[in-house]
Amino acid sequence: MATNLAVDTPAAADAPAALGTLLLVDDDNAFRQRLALTLTRRGFAVTAAASLAEARTLIPTLQADYAVLDLRLGDGNGLDMVAELRAVQAADKPATKVVILTGYGNLATAVAAVKEGAIDYLAKPADPEDIITALLAADGERPEPPTEPMSADRVRWEHIQRVYELCDRNVSETARRLKMHRRTLQRILAKRSPR
Repeated sequence: MATNLAVDTPAAADAPAALGTLLLVDDDNAFRQRLALTLTRRGFAVTAAASLAEARTLIPTLQADYAVLDLRLGDGNGLDMVAELRAVQAADKPATKVVILTGYGNLATAVAAVKEGAIDYLAKPADPEDIITALLAADGERPEPPTEPMSADRVRWEHIQRVYELCDRNVSETARRLKMHRRTLQRILAKRSPR
């Protein structure tokens, strides 16, 4: 169910002047709600959707200035939405600024996102301030690198955890896909996440 947080939340009344309309599409309910609330408090008129199908019903009437899209959704790929947002854009309005969020970051999808027209590509868990900075960056301006990026060990751990979840928490299948020994994987999974 789509939620328009600019209307539905009490925080919207305290929000500063609107920075524009924003379409947020993410299938992770908790993350979507937290991010929508943060963006609303920062001055965006946020409309949130949990799926591509839901977002597609909103696009023609919303005319979003900004969009934050998850790459992998339950019913498709967030990259498909970039072209759809551009296709319905009014002629007298600047193009929608799109940021792609993903928990499955790799170079190939980052390049594909930029080719489709996204202005930035951020790995989850993305800091809301990084998302806002990317959305509000002037055209052609490069966003500042993160002040505290994830360590290489943390990125590796996050990747292993995602593959483990994709394999329905099957250690043997995860080890096969990651091309590592099963016992090594079990030791990594038993440890806490690195900082």
